[in-house]
Amino acid sequence: MTDVFQGYERQYCEISASLSRKCTAAASQEGEKLKQKASEIKSGIDGAEALIRKMDLEARNLQPSLRAGQLAKLRE
Repeated sequence: MTDVFQGYERQYCEISASLSRKCTAAASQEGEKLKQKASEIKSGIDGAEALIRKMDLEARNLQPSLRAGQLAKLRE
């Protein structure tokens, strides 16, 4: 596994945990606060999707022996 892929994976895990916390917090919000949390969550999802695309590109540029494992990890 490349250091770049691992870095993206680490960032993705951090974003995922943050999104989980924000979703939990949003459940108790109403009105403008709820809209603000929803916007933050949407932004986080967009960031996570961008990281997944970067991880996909990185995995596709690996040697064939490593590529399959990384692409399988992405599908999870």
